[in-house]
Amino acid sequence: MTKIEPLGAVRERVLAALREEIIAGGLGPGDRLVERELAERFGVSRVPVREAIRALVAEGFVLFETPRRAVVRRLTPTDVAELFELREALEVYASGLAASRATPADLAELAELLDRAAAATAADDAETITDINTRFHDRILATAGNSLLISVMEPVDGRLRWLTRRNEEWPQLLTEHRELYEAIASGDPARARAHALTHVQANHRSTVRHLFGDAVDTARATDAVGSHGEGAL
Repeated sequence: MTKIEPLGAVRERVLAALREEIIAGGLGPGDRLVERELAERFGVSRVPVREAIRALVAEGFVLFETPRRAVVRRLTPTDVAELFELREALEVYASGLAASRATPADLAELAELLDRAAAATAADDAETITDINTRFHDRILATAGNSLLISVMEPVDGRLRWLTRRNEEWPQLLTEHRELYEAIASGDPARARAHALTHVQANHRSTVRHLFGDAVDTARATDAVGSHGEGAL
């Protein structure tokens, strides 16, 4: 007998697939999400697809241009600034905690991730670099040992990955991660916070440069470059 997949599980499967496709760039800004086409592609009814699209709207990946037209949102400088403001506040704090709480096992895992990142950078393997860099930051959060901090980061983690994977300055990113690791390994929270702040701000500048060019400053913008007038991400 064929096992029937629960509707909730179908929705989560479709949601996860679409979210990752947007993050990876398979669905780009302005691309339309059509219920019928997606239902056929995933081999499901339109109900879980409709629910998945609504969830993507709530997560900030998609917007409704009209009640019947859902598209991948176009990021604005303000969207990016707001996300990096949040990242700056939380990751800098987490790095300070990690420096005071890291065990030898934590540091060994971070060092291993850096070794793998170095190999991927030498091979110019963007997909692996992005995955490892995400795991590096996740490991720092875990090392901080604050479950509430992790829960606060979870809702925006996907959007941050959506942004940071557009930064292709891999050698510089590896250097910054090595410096951050050394600061955490030193056991000095102030040093770790300083390096984390420098890293986040540098990543913000790189992301803005890749998304909007050199003309846009990383200061909070009031204009909505390439936007549809939507609210904050």
